[in-house]
Amino acid sequence: MITADFAILPVGIDSTELKEYVRRAVQVVKDSGLTYQLTAMGTLIEAQNYKELYETIAKAQEAVFEDDIKRVYTVIKIDDRRDHDDHTLDGKVQRVDEILK
Repeated sequence: MITADFAILPVGIDSTELKEYVRRAVQVVKDSGLTYQLTAMGTLIEAQNYKELYETIAKAQEAVFEDDIKRVYTVIKIDDRRDHDDHTLDGKVQRVDEILK
């Protein structure tokens, strides 16, 4: 399981409000069928392989371009762990929660 955290930011817009751009990008992720979590600073996503991960993020980026945006800045952080079976978004959080108890 590959987990990633990504954020797509439009550049050169006149407003500080980004919710419509976020909605477009997250809708693409939702439509992909991949497991995801929206956070205040980005979107977490799970994928079985790099192809589905990158294709989904690329489509999300294209969705932001739909409103005549000329430039976007995308940040992607990837965690590809292959020595643990439960390397999901929920599994990672659950392991830390167990330590905190």
